[in-house]
Amino acid sequence: MPDQIADPSDLRGDCAQCFGLCCVALPFARSTDFAMDKPAGKPCANLRDDHRCGIHTRLREKGFTGCTVYDCFGAGQKVSQITFGGQDWRTGPEERARRMFDVFPVVRQLHELLWYLTEALGLPAARPVHADLRRALEHTERLTRQTPEELAALDVAAHRQEVNVLLLRTSELARAGAGAGAGKRGRRGNRSGGKDRRGADLIGARLRGADLRGASLRGACLIAADLTGADLREADLIGADLRDTDLTDADLTGAFFLTQPQLDAARGSVGTRLPESVGRPAHWTAGR
Repeated sequence: MPDQIADPSDLRGDCAQCFGLCCVALPFARSTDFAMDKPAGKPCANLRDDHRCGIHTRLREKGFTGCTVYDCFGAGQKVSQITFGGQDWRTGPEERARRMFDVFPVVRQLHELLWYLTEALGLPAARPVHADLRRALEHTERLTRQTPEELAALDVAAHRQEVNVLLLRTSELARAGAGAGAGKRGRRGNRSGGKDRRGADLIGARLRGADLRGASLRGACLIAADLTGADLREADLIGADLRDTDLTDADLTGAFFLTQPQLDAARGSVGTRLPESVGRPAHWTAGR
């Protein structure tokens, strides 16, 4: 097993190699993110027979913003082509389809961990734990290649907790010395409230120009927060809820554990500076 995932595309969804699993296995409720209810295991009404979305280019205007900010981290093609050997859930026995739908969320969680571990291995400051991270990555990759029965029985929550210990240590090492000014006045006179904002309720918070460099925002709820022009360099953003967060002209250079789905759920501009691990969402504005 290689030390790292060699091709980043292995950790990004490839719909052409998947049987539309996210459109069938996962449930969603009518809300601002979805235009209708759908139970787990039932195909979305927009899913075509070829496993493609019938409204893919119009998801936002049709009320399916939730679909546009989702990524399986490559779990869809892994389950479709490797775990089940390319067997389509539409053409096989019902029991196989149910097992495929049960296994997909498990592998999705494992692939998300692979993404975090791969990013952690790319952080020079985390060198003291690189060996442990590498072993965790190799073990997690082996878990993704288990049989459907083994995957269905896997205690994925326990494995996530084990990996999280390493990710927390990685965060401490990566942020050490990075946020000397965090908690002080930001570039526009605001205060960030300190470097440790883990799990903080920051819904709608006015953090324009805040100095959050080197801050831990793990699991923080930043829904609709105003982070215009904020300094988020070298910040830990793992699990932060960035739905409708305004990142216009914010600086996220070197921010880590920031996923593409998180960024896709936020708002930003051409002036928003991003880490190399993510791309600028197409729906972002041209700035002010």
